[in-house]
Amino acid sequence: MKKLIFFTAVLGLAACSSSDIIYKPATQKLPLYIKRIAVRPFANKTQQFGLEEKITLKVIEEFLKNGEYIVSPENAAQGVIVGEISHYILTPIQYDVNLVPTVYKLNVIAGLRLLDREQNRYLWEEPALQVTKIYSAANLPGGLTEEQAREALWEILAKDVVLRTVSGFGSVSSTSQKKLPGNQDVQQSSGTVIP
Repeated sequence: MKKLIFFTAVLGLAACSSSDIIYKPATQKLPLYIKRIAVRPFANKTQQFGLEEKITLKVIEEFLKNGEYIVSPENAAQGVIVGEISHYILTPIQYDVNLVPTVYKLNVIAGLRLLDREQNRYLWEEPALQVTKIYSAANLPGGLTEEQAREALWEILAKDVVLRTVSGFGSVSSTSQKKLPGNQDVQQSSGTVIP
């Protein structure tokens, strides 16, 4: 009898292949009362001048392209994107025979939060959203200047912010832990927020 149960269990497990099991997390939308989103000007904690203006404008542009939420001034919005650029790292990763850099890696790390102005709390937080661009030097065919590489990074980062806000509320895309209001298992870094 035991052999028959064991054989049935093994046969049942063999019938279930790993390709049949699909993990699809439930879509988590913002609360229904959030219809308007504002983008607070990003803070710049790096030594690079002027990064905050470009990324703020790119995020606003991306929200306008998406069209799911109305972009409005902060005093009229129910949700506010709060961001800061914490790291800007440009590293040469390949050199020619004369030790002149030919390929660079540009890394930008940004901290992001979504403030619910009506509840006066953060709905989600990404302390280390990282975007990387590897590019050839401008003097090579197909190469980019540092400014062009930055523009490409802002495009990627802006899309990630909008995707995180519109489609991935509650998901985790960086090294942060999931932080949702009311979750007793996870310590929240900020309880009450004064915008």
